[in-house]
Amino acid sequence: MTKVVHVAVGIILRQQQVLLALRPDKLHQGGRWEFPGGKVEAGESTAQALARELAEEVALQVHSSTPWFDLTYDYPEKTVRLDIHLVQDFSGEAQGLEGQPVRWVPLSELGQYQFPDANQPILDKLLAEFGRL
Repeated sequence: MTKVVHVAVGIILRQQQVLLALRPDKLHQGGRWEFPGGKVEAGESTAQALARELAEEVALQVHSSTPWFDLTYDYPEKTVRLDIHLVQDFSGEAQGLEGQPVRWVPLSELGQYQFPDANQPILDKLLAEFGRL
């Protein structure tokens, strides 16, 4: 049976830009840009996991998030369940607290970045709903 990893993903929007973080090379799909977030721990809601992960990884305090959609993606070695939330109510200045580069990217430039394979449906929906500049 394939391992399933439940991940809370934050689409953090600010003035037609979205926050991206670079995955460390040593991780699965490393060296690719991703939307920040992390694993949902036992006993946590997705919103709680997302708030915790964003505080720990990129120094943002989430005041509220909105469930957007979820998807399941099968890699050969594991399955990821991505529980995606929109985050527009937050405070703090984004920084890579784990040494990872982070950057605000205009929606119109997302095509210039390489993402984990599972993120393609997120990119498609993000650009369809929020448009290109």
